[in-house]
Formats: sequence, structure tokens, C-alpha cells
Amino acid sequence: MKRLWPLYMILLSGCGGGDSATDQPVVETDGGSGEVVFGDTHLVDNPPVYESKPLPEGLEWVTNDEDPIFASPDAIRGGTFTDYVTSFPLTLRQYGPSSNSGSFAILYRDLPLQLVNIHPNTLNLIPELATHWAFGDDGKTVYYRLDPRARWSDGEPITADDYLFHRDFRVSEYVIDPYGANYFTTEILDISKYDDHTISVTAGFASPGDELIYSTAVPPVPRHFHKLDGNWVEDYNWRVAPTTGPYQISAMEKGRYVEFSRQADWWADDLKYLQYRYNPDTVRIDVIRDENVAFEYFLRGELDRYDLSRDLPSRWHDQAQGPDFDRGYIGKIQYYVDVPQPKRGLWINQNDPILSDRNVRYGLAHALDFDRALRTVFRGDYDRLQHTFEGNYWGYAHPDIRARAFDLGLADRYFDEAGWTDRASDGIRMKDGQRLSVLISYATDDHTPWLVVLREEARKAGIELALQLLDPSAWSNQLTEKTFQISYVSYTNNITPNPWQSWHSDNANKPDTNNITNTAIPELDAVLDRFDAATTLDERVRLAHEFQEMIYETGAVIPSFKIPYVRETYWRWLRLPESYSVRRADEIFAPIGNQGHIGGLFWIDEQIKAETLAARDAGRSFEPINIVDTTWRVQ
Repeated sequence: MKRLWPLYMILLSGCGGGDSATDQPVVETDGGSGEVVFGDTHLVDNPPVYESKPLPEGLEWVTNDEDPIFASPDAIRGGTFTDYVTSFPLTLRQYGPSSNSGSFAILYRDLPLQLVNIHPNTLNLIPELATHWAFGDDGKTVYYRLDPRARWSDGEPITADDYLFHRDFRVSEYVIDPYGANYFTTEILDISKYDDHTISVTAGFASPGDELIYSTAVPPVPRHFHKLDGNWVEDYNWRVAPTTGPYQISAMEKGRYVEFSRQADWWADDLKYLQYRYNPDTVRIDVIRDENVAFEYFLRGELDRYDLSRDLPSRWHDQAQGPDFDRGYIGKIQYYVDVPQPKRGLWINQNDPILSDRNVRYGLAHALDFDRALRTVFRGDYDRLQHTFEGNYWGYAHPDIRARAFDLGLADRYFDEAGWTDRASDGIRMKDGQRLSVLISYATDDHTPWLVVLREEARKAGIELALQLLDPSAWSNQLTEKTFQISYVSYTNNITPNPWQSWHSDNANKPDTNNITNTAIPELDAVLDRFDAATTLDERVRLAHEFQEMIYETGAVIPSFKIPYVRETYWRWLRLPESYSVRRADEIFAPIGNQGHIGGLFWIDEQIKAETLAARDAGRSFEPINIVDTTWRVQ
């Protein structure tokens, strides 16, 4: 069984100004036609009711109320938090055509609660929509007890029927969701009801306990809201659906902004791991398409924070400074994290006549001086990414694999072994009258400076690197059609590895798959298949280390860099817990996040805001705020 991790459990990571690729295509858009409908939630008079089964005996129910809280009891409710995204969605539907539309979709998908979540520091399971869980004897089934207090944002109770409806909904022909239809027929084999607040979810594969939770914790879908017929896609484009999270969309102007309002009497306010979180009354998300413009808005006080993790270090060092920083009106925080690293690197198409030779791939890896790029362009702030599974939890990441280091002697040896022994007048290697020249494609101009460093150093080894900056759609099309030679790509990474999509020969030599390197190795396939079939953590970790070594041997990816921290600037009226953030953070001031982003830990102090603005007008100063926290730094 091939594991296609559900989108609601994927850890979506920022790419530091990079080009990103997720397991589904992302469509950038400015919105479509149709009026936004708020509050029209009870659209089905007689929603489906599902039959109950007898609950198996002998289940061992577990929960976790022993881990520490990670929010602050000092948090204050109230105020409006203003942030931005770079594109407006085509639809408010979370499923179906164009539902994965850019940066707003990532934010919106991060809003709902899960059955069971992962504590962001201990990595233990913690309850959310489910109070308890139990594991079946088959290694594939998890039983969940739903919290009877749980309510949709429109007040309707969340029951087992909403979970069973989820599967019917995703496989419906009217939703037009091929990914969901496949997932809920192959990856999730069954969702069963035992009473209104007890369900089970059966996966298509056996896994160790925590991982089985990770793949079976499906969200509910409000069955009283969705009328499934041939008009569903159009009718639900702009209907605001009930949610399980603390915020609901309350205002919108297409192409300009979206506002979320906090539920006044949210049912989950007092749950241990949710209390003291999600404190602003309103979260306003403006649409600002240019990052430079957004930074200017922030400096004027029109945005409450600016996430510098998405930019190259130059903005942190050269632009995030000045009187407002020196006088303590704006603070800076650099917080080191322990998270799965995005798979940033140069991905090599092994079908290319030049790059099909492994010696050339090895020579190229040793000809690239990433250390110099890290010292210069990245100001010594980033670290070298050692391999593309770095940061996977529970022991999956291979501890000993290291990226091939810059070594012109080794580069020369490998290029010579590949037969590129002649030299042109400009020093570029030749073979049978052909120059050793390859093209690196990428989609963001921010990458040009460090790629230029690599290009210039590589010439010393006799290889010519041509740089091809494409618009994002053309770059994405190259990946889809696999017509590139080398492409700089940053794939999101998960808590546990999911190698089949990118490395199994089933996905090689055909368009529209994630095996963009066209790797097709029967021995690797066998290990990947055994990994997917393994049911114990020890066996899966052993096989994970084995396939990582085999992937390393291909030389098909040259890892680039990792960003070991998150960096943000913020106006001093935003307050944080004593610990600032958590181990699994990829934003400090995420207002909504509950899945990929662990959000809602900050609050707005209106008194400090008034004090700050008055001091700014009068020229009075506070102590500068420059925080560096290394609690979770990975050495």
C-alpha cells in the first residue's frame, strides 16, 4: 500500500524565499466570481445518519493529560491582529477544484482541530476533538472517543456521523476531488460508528501506534452544510463553512482582505492544550502581492509582524534595523527549532544524456562550493542540509549521511572517470566534441546570488553551469513534464518519511508524478515496498536508513541548505509566553495554526500598544528587543 499522507496532516514548511512543491499542485489566483455567503450553514434538512456497530470488547483506551501546557496563563484576550498573504484564493471550498490555491489555502487549512494532535515539545499524542483513543489488534485500526462537548462554529454538535460523511463526501463525484477519492478508497479503508461519539478509522496499511494516529486522524465534515449534487462546486465556491477551530471568516473583500472573528463562546476554550491560545478577537489577513511592499507596510505599523524566515538573511541584517528597532518599538526574535527540514536542493533528471552518468552527478556535487555560498550570500546564518530526510522524527532520519563536500580533487577524478578529460580553450571539459554544460532551472530571483557563487566555483572543475530563471508556472511545468536537466526545488517534509512518491520506479519516466529525478532501481523499489509494509517502528527505522543510503548513492539530489531557526520582527505590543515558542515552530506569530503551524501563542496588549504609539510620536525610547533562543537548536 503506497502512503499518500493526507493533506491535513502534512507539515507545510516555509522555503526561505524558495521555490516550493507540495504533494498537490498549488494554483495562484486572485479570486473568482460569486457572492460570499456568511452564516448560511443549515443547508440540508435531513442530513445522513449512519448505522452503529457493536464496539469490540477489550479495547485499552488511552489519553494524555500529563504533558505541560505550552501557552501562557498571562495571555490577554482581545484586539485585532493584522497579517498578510501574497495571493487571494479562487474559492473558499477546502476540497475540489482550485481548493489548494496558494498562501491563503495553507492558512485556511491550518484552522480546524484534529482528533488527536502532537504535543509541540514532547511529541507525545494529545487529545483535541477526541478525548481518548485505542488501537485495534490488526495494526491498522484506531478507535476514537469524541468529545461530547465539541461543536461546529454554528452550534451544531460534532458527532460520529460527520466523520462517516467525510468519506462519502470526498469520494462523491460532485466534489471532483481525485486525490480524496483515491485516498478514501485505498489509504483509508473504513470509518465505522459505534455510537454518536465513538468511531474507528481503518488505514490501508499497518503502522506503529503514533504513526497510525498520524494517518487516521481524519477531520469531520459538516453533513448539515453540504448538499451534494451537480451544482456543488459552484454553489459552495464562496459559502463560509462551519469550522471546528476558534476562528470563523466574518468579513471579506475579494482580492483585498479576509477577516476572521474569534468564536465568543468557543467550546474548546478550556481544553488543557488549547487554553490561553488564539487570543486576538479579530485576525485580519490583507492581500499584499509583493514581499517588499509588505515589509514597508509592517514598518509603518500597518502589519503587526513580518516573518523574515521567508526572506534571505540580507533583510534581517540590512533592512530590519533603524530608529524603530533601536528605540524598542519593533522587536526581533531568532528562535531555533527542531522540525523536519524542507527537501531543498538541486534535483537532477537522470534521463538527461549528460547527467545519466553517476560519475558526472558525483563530480557535480563535489564541484559546488556550498560552504562559500553559506558564508557569503547567506551571511553564515544557514547550515548545509545533509540529506533530504533530515529532521524526520522517531529516529527515521539517517544520523550518518553527509552531503558530498566541495572538493575539486574529487570532482576532477569523477569527471575524468566519466570521460570528460579534454578541455576547451576556456577550461570547460569536453567529450566527443561536446562541452560539459548543464542548465539549472529555478523560479525565484532570490536564488540567483548563491547560484552564481556555485557557478563560478564549478568552473574551476571544468563544468559550465547555465542558470535559467523561469516564471513559476513555466518552472512548475518543467517539473511536471520532467523536461529539465537540474532544478532547484524545495519539497515539504513530514514527521515521518514518505519516499514512495519521489523514489519508486512506479513514478519514474512519466509526467505528473513526484519522481522528478526519474529514479528507477529495482533494489530500491523492494526496500520501499518493504518499508510501506513494515508494522513495527524498529523495522521501519532500519528500512528507512537503508533506503536513505541507497538514495544517497544515486547522487540524484544535491542537498542545499537548511534554516535552523525562525526569524520574525514584530511590534512590541505583541507578547509571548516565557518560552517564546515551541520545538515544532515554523512561525512565532502564527495567529490560527493548529497543524503544520503551532499557532495562537501570542497576545496583544492594548495598553502597551497605546504606550508604544505615544512614545513613538514623542520620540521616547524603550529597551531594544533582540531575542535569540537556542533551546531547541539541533547541533
